[in-house]
Amino acid sequence: MSLIPPHHDRRWFLQSLTVGIAALSAPGAFAQQLAETATTTEGPFYPDKLPLDTDNDLLILNDAITPAVGSITLLTGRVLSPSGQPIRNAFVEIWQTDSTGSYVHTAGRQPTGHDRNFQGYGRFLTDAQGRYYFRTIKPVSYTLHGTFRTAHIHFGISRSGRRVFTSQMLVEGEPGNARDGLVRRLSPDALKTLLVPFTPMPASRLGELAANFDVVLGRTAAEDDAGQLRGVAAPLSRRGG
Repeated sequence: MSLIPPHHDRRWFLQSLTVGIAALSAPGAFAQQLAETATTTEGPFYPDKLPLDTDNDLLILNDAITPAVGSITLLTGRVLSPSGQPIRNAFVEIWQTDSTGSYVHTAGRQPTGHDRNFQGYGRFLTDAQGRYYFRTIKPVSYTLHGTFRTAHIHFGISRSGRRVFTSQMLVEGEPGNARDGLVRRLSPDALKTLLVPFTPMPASRLGELAANFDVVLGRTAAEDDAGQLRGVAAPLSRRGG
């Protein structure tokens, strides 16, 4: 498992990500209609109580100096319309288990304990190019309440206070994918839109990984602010899990 230096500069994180994915905003990158990203169920473990720290760095809680345990991952991507147009000011939420397989949700923790230094939930408002950025850990497979789940990160995207997209990003090549019930129910085409490779970052002294997950919203969600797939997610208030 990787650890972050105690005095890691979080501003450096955002600056490096901005430079690293600038090429994604090049004109003409999307000449054809894009495949819509598959939606899945939200699952039962959306936080029942949001952590005090809800920024896009899930590895450091507030001003703590002890980082979460896990393989450090820089998770980036864009929120796009089917025609490849960036979706600005999309409210992106992610939530996932820590390295022990425990969620922030009080009913989603392992009986053997959990990582108290992992934020478990983060959110970000996309920029003019539809980009979002998170620093987190590579997700792990786990068994909770007798149910096995392969490694995944939950995504929720809202526009104008309305949830328009809910899904689960999967790790490409993860052995647990083959035995996961949700994955087995997906069609091959749908599964392809959710699988993301986690690749080592060149010259990283911390063994950091990079993952890029572009979300292509359905036409209603992307082009109609009244579009709603599941629930309502108000950016600054808690919504039930």
